[in-house]
Amino acid sequence: MKLEMIRKIIGGILLVSLISIIFFQPMRQYVSIPKTVTMFEGQDYTINKAAPVTAALKSNANITLEQEKTAVSLKAMETGQNEMLLEYAGIPIKKVDVKVLKDFRVIPGGQSIGVKLNTVGVLVVGHHLVNTTNGKKSPGEIAGIKVGDIITEINGNKIEKMTDVAPYVQAAGQSNEALNLVVSREKGKFTTKLTPLKDKGENTYKLGLYIRDSAAGIGTMTFIHPQSKKYGALGHVISDMDTKQPIVVEDGQIVRSTVTSIEKGSSGDPGEKLARFSNDREIVGNINKNSPFGIFGKLNKDLANGIMDKPLPIALSHQVKEGPAKILTVVNNDKVEEFNVEIVSTIPQKFPATKGMVIKITDPKLLEKTGGIVQGMSGSPIIQNGKLIGAVTHVFVNDPTSGYGVHIEWMLNEAGINIYEMPKNKAS
Repeated sequence: MKLEMIRKIIGGILLVSLISIIFFQPMRQYVSIPKTVTMFEGQDYTINKAAPVTAALKSNANITLEQEKTAVSLKAMETGQNEMLLEYAGIPIKKVDVKVLKDFRVIPGGQSIGVKLNTVGVLVVGHHLVNTTNGKKSPGEIAGIKVGDIITEINGNKIEKMTDVAPYVQAAGQSNEALNLVVSREKGKFTTKLTPLKDKGENTYKLGLYIRDSAAGIGTMTFIHPQSKKYGALGHVISDMDTKQPIVVEDGQIVRSTVTSIEKGSSGDPGEKLARFSNDREIVGNINKNSPFGIFGKLNKDLANGIMDKPLPIALSHQVKEGPAKILTVVNNDKVEEFNVEIVSTIPQKFPATKGMVIKITDPKLLEKTGGIVQGMSGSPIIQNGKLIGAVTHVFVNDPTSGYGVHIEWMLNEAGINIYEMPKNKAS
C-alpha cells in the first residue's frame, strides 16, 4: 500500500514536470523548429536561444557549429547531410536533419519582354451564326464544340494555324460532306463531325466558330540560369483573354519590349504597362512551357538588365523572411530599375504552390508612377538580403499597392533546373 502511494506521488511529479516542460515558452519555441533545414554551401542558419540549450552535430564533415548565449549558428561548408541534436538540461528536445546543397546562383531579370505563344491547333474563342437560306445556325455549336476547345486535326491532318483550316472548310462545303475533327478539351480529346454551312450573304462556307492560333502580350523576365541559358518569366500562367483558359503551348518566342506608358492602378481597377515589341523584333528565346508558375524556355541571345547582371544565390521558401526587399522592373522605355517593397507574409511551402508571399510596394517613386502592381509587372524578380527569393505574380484588385509573389524554387523546378541534387559520396 505504501509502495503504491509512492508510485502515485512519483507519477504525479512526472506528469506535472512534463506539462510544465510542454507549456514552458522556450520548450514550445524549440518544438516549432523545423525537423529539416536545407542550406546552400556557404550559407548560415541561426537559431535564437530562449533557454540554455546546447547543440551538437552528428558529424563535423560538412557543417561548422557555433554556440553563443543567445544563438546557435550553423555554417554550411560542403554538400551532404547531417544531424543536429538540441538538448535542454541534458534532455534531448529536438533532432534536426540538415541538408547542404551545392552553391546555386542565377542572374536576376527585370527586363520587359514581349511574349508570343503559338497554340497547339486552333483555339475556339466563340460561336457565331451563319446566315443560311434555312435560317441562322452555328455548325460548330451543333457539333458540340465549346469555347475553350482546341481543334487539333481535320480529316486526319494536323492543324497548326488558322490558315490551315479554310481549305478544308470550303472543300467540305462544296462536296456537302462533314469534316472529321479531333478536338482537345480540358478532360481529354474527342472526335466530332461538323458540316460547314453556306453563308448566303457572302457565298462562302463557314464553321460558325471564332478561332485563333496564337496569343501575344508582355511581361517581365524573372531569372536566367547562366550555365544552361534556361529562363523563367511572368510567374503565372498565360490564359486566353476570351476563354479565360490556360493556353496550351506548342511553342513560342520572346523578344525585347519597350514600355511606352503606364496606366496607373487604383482600387478596383488594376493598372497596366503599355508596351511595344522592339523595332527589330529580334527573337531572344523560345517558349516551351506555359504553366501556373510562368513561362519557361531557353535564351539564344544575351539579355542583360544593366544594374544586376551577376549571378545571385537564391533563398528557399523557408528562408524568406518578413521585412524589406526589392524588386527589379521596367516602368520607362527599357530601363530596369530597383524599387523597395515589403514582404508582408511568407509561407514556408513543402510543395509547389503559386501564392507563397504577400508583398506590398513601399517605394514612393514606383507608387507615384504606377499606383502599385500593374499588369505587365508579373515576373519582376524579388530580392532580399542579396538573394533572389521569388517573383511578383498577382495584384490585389481592391489594393493595387499589394499582391502575391511566388517562391523562386518552384519556378526553377518548372524550368527543369534541379537545385536539390547532392553528390552521393558527400553523405555523412
